[in-house]
Amino acid sequence: MSDACCGTGEPRDDHDSAAEQPHRLWQVRELQLAAAAGIALVAGFVAGRPGFETAATVLHLGAAAAGGVTFVPGAVKALWRRRIGVGALMTIALFGALVLGQFTEAAMLAFLFSISEALEDYSLARTRQGLRALLALVPGRVRVLRAEGEAIIGPAELRVGDRMLVRAGDRIASDGIVAEGRSSLDTAAVTGESVPVEVGPGDVVFAGSINAHGALVIEATATVADNSLAKVVRVVEDAQQRKGARQRLADRLARPLVPAVMVLAATIAGFGALFGDPGVWIERALVVLVAAAPCALAISVPVTVIAAVGAATRLGVLIKGGAALETLGAVRTVALDKTGTLTRNQPAVVEIVPAGGHTREQIHAVAAALESRSEHPLAAAILAAAPVAVVTAADVTTVPGAGIEGSVDGRPARLGKPGWVTPGVLAGEVDRLQDTGVTVAVVEHDHAVIGVIGVRDELRPEAADTVAALRAAGVRVAMLTGDNTRTAIALAARAGIDDVHAELLPTDKADHITRLRRERSGAVAMVGDGVNDAPALATADIGIAMGAMGTGVAIETADIALMGHDLRHLPQAVAHARRARTIMLQNMGLSAAIVVSLVPLAATGILGLATVVFIHELAEVFVIANGVRAARLRPLHDTPAPEPLDTAPAVQPEPAPALACACCPPSNNAGPVPVTQARTNLLTLAPSPITLTPTPAGGRDCDCCD
Repeated sequence: MSDACCGTGEPRDDHDSAAEQPHRLWQVRELQLAAAAGIALVAGFVAGRPGFETAATVLHLGAAAAGGVTFVPGAVKALWRRRIGVGALMTIALFGALVLGQFTEAAMLAFLFSISEALEDYSLARTRQGLRALLALVPGRVRVLRAEGEAIIGPAELRVGDRMLVRAGDRIASDGIVAEGRSSLDTAAVTGESVPVEVGPGDVVFAGSINAHGALVIEATATVADNSLAKVVRVVEDAQQRKGARQRLADRLARPLVPAVMVLAATIAGFGALFGDPGVWIERALVVLVAAAPCALAISVPVTVIAAVGAATRLGVLIKGGAALETLGAVRTVALDKTGTLTRNQPAVVEIVPAGGHTREQIHAVAAALESRSEHPLAAAILAAAPVAVVTAADVTTVPGAGIEGSVDGRPARLGKPGWVTPGVLAGEVDRLQDTGVTVAVVEHDHAVIGVIGVRDELRPEAADTVAALRAAGVRVAMLTGDNTRTAIALAARAGIDDVHAELLPTDKADHITRLRRERSGAVAMVGDGVNDAPALATADIGIAMGAMGTGVAIETADIALMGHDLRHLPQAVAHARRARTIMLQNMGLSAAIVVSLVPLAATGILGLATVVFIHELAEVFVIANGVRAARLRPLHDTPAPEPLDTAPAVQPEPAPALACACCPPSNNAGPVPVTQARTNLLTLAPSPITLTPTPAGGRDCDCCD
């Protein structure tokens, strides 16, 4: 708990305490003591009714002792170290009531305060346990392949370079690269996405993913203590300590209130004793001490932040603390990068248009020769569709923001934007392709345009639904991209975005973020890949990295990271943050109202100690329960089907046989015939092979794919 809150003022190691806290409510030691205090309190009431006053007093003193054990020792230690918390106020009130002979009120104070202490500790521990449960995704045993054969080791014994054997249904113990085998992985527990991910040799996989079928041999690239899951847990636990504006406000109000309440109580007791009965005014001072304790105010925001952040992380949305949560809840404008955010980041060649006298193969060969050593996403698409034998161009030079040039077959060659390489007679074809959302590269060889290549990075199937959901929530959406204006407008129209800013450099995107903030009220969020859009992400009120799982830079630097690639997590996160923000305001308002209303009633003697204690602690329990509601967050449904292409590719692949789905094993009468195709690796942007298994002649074992 906060030092200013109901805690003792002693610092706590939240990382350790979260792991050590009991999993069930009845196992909490403080709650067990509170229950004992409650039983003694009720027994004292029962004993007092027929006149057994001595027995009633003993039972009430026992109740006060049982409840007081949960907070008095810590409060005394804190006072010894010159730390004053609400626990100190309650301790003073408890001993004051005992000195004045109000044993029933003292027992009730100890009972109710110990319950609120226990519930608060338990709620915070459970929300942190929910986060650390991510680490439970690591299996208890790991199969590794050693020189002497297969061995089973503990997760802590796994080292970088070990070859893990992951059978069907097993979880992957740590991050790694697939060395052998092909399968589909269920990453729902890690990224929040329910659609399986197909993997093969060379693909990067993450800890906690479930192998759906077959067997995989994975070379570990991280130890269990340093894998992606462990990084996420560490980052979020650190982020939970960061305070948002409202949490800082609650602390600023609560901390000075504690000594102020003590001064107020002393003043009431002193002045009252001068002009009236000292016993009466000392009693009222003790009641004011309890009534003005800012316990509920101080805990109102932290419990909400921890619950909301932990819930979001379990569904693949990494929120870096209370400040990020509050800012996201105040967002009114979202700027989206195009490549990798609105699109799949899987560019593919969809059309090649040759100039007179040239063939598509010729154009493709020149383009592949120039791009053979490039790391640009368009290069990956061109190389993936190129012939097997690619001749590397000589004297290759990259012109930033324009294209690439070099020498192919001893003659100069260029490939780049239509504005850099003039398309000439193919200008009409360039316009046609760009109007359909295709990025065009003009190919020039021996100072003559030989053709154009159309590459398209398809819109994510959920992009339109995401934009619609944001608009329905009152959020304005803009697209920021470095692509040409026609392509950007075409893709934005399909996504439902009408505010498009194209042909921007990274610094231009940052300038547009500043302009959007100036033109529109409310916070501005920027969604990008976490690296290329760094200036814009840093300039925005809140930076959101897309597809950050396994990307250390994005996880560490972004305010919020969407661990998977499902864009629908964005409106889900915005709605979640708004709900948490509303709960914070509710808690702060209720807490302040309780203090403001109880203090004058206590000072004038209208309310006694027992009534004030009951109302005060009941309000705290309500605040805690209301804050825990922020942990409610429903997972997304399956990803919608992708939209069909609106232009047929001119480069036609060889027709492939029908493919079997993962749930339909091939018939025993015929074995599967592997078909190897090329696809782009999302993390390296390099082509990697993937084997597709066609349905055998025997047909499917089920009709789920019909």
